[in-house]
Amino acid sequence: MKVGGIVLAAGRSTRMGSSKALLEIEGRTFLERAIDILAGGGCEPVVVVLPDGVSAGRAGELARAGGAETVENPLAEAEQIDSLRVGLAALPEDVDGAVVLPVDHPLAGAETVRALVGAFAASGAPIVRPVYRDRPGHPVLFARAIWGELADPSLDRGARDVVHRHAGEIRDVPLDDRGIGVDVDTPDDYRREVGP
Repeated sequence: MKVGGIVLAAGRSTRMGSSKALLEIEGRTFLERAIDILAGGGCEPVVVVLPDGVSAGRAGELARAGGAETVENPLAEAEQIDSLRVGLAALPEDVDGAVVLPVDHPLAGAETVRALVGAFAASGAPIVRPVYRDRPGHPVLFARAIWGELADPSLDRGARDVVHRHAGEIRDVPLDDRGIGVDVDTPDDYRREVGP
């Protein structure tokens, strides 16, 4: 099975006050790290979804330098599901699934992505999630078979509706990766999880 990767980086970062994609951790930006996590886990290609007009800026340059393709979400007030749809549409037709990683989850590991891809290849499950201490996190793998459902404009809670619909078919993969649950949304989150 061929699995692509999607970095969701088109958010407005209103709670952070600056672009989360360009925050740094261990000398690299969150965006560079997200690309490395997906590519290192076996995703090919990796697509980065950026805000409208941003592909020509630093984030776009970093994404392309990291070997990723860039696409823009044209909706100024976009929700995460809108960016997911843009990313899915950008993947080639021979991709069987997509591992989706929000850019504000910089502590997940490439080995986690490899485990998700392996579990998908073994099970063919529509959704494969990492679990740490009984709690699911990110990234999440969505099989092509349910991409049409994710495109449904009537979803009330975005991808959560589709996850709930397939609750009995989800393949949860227990992993020792605390990073799957670390969401860096605010300056306090950044200081606590990344350091000064």
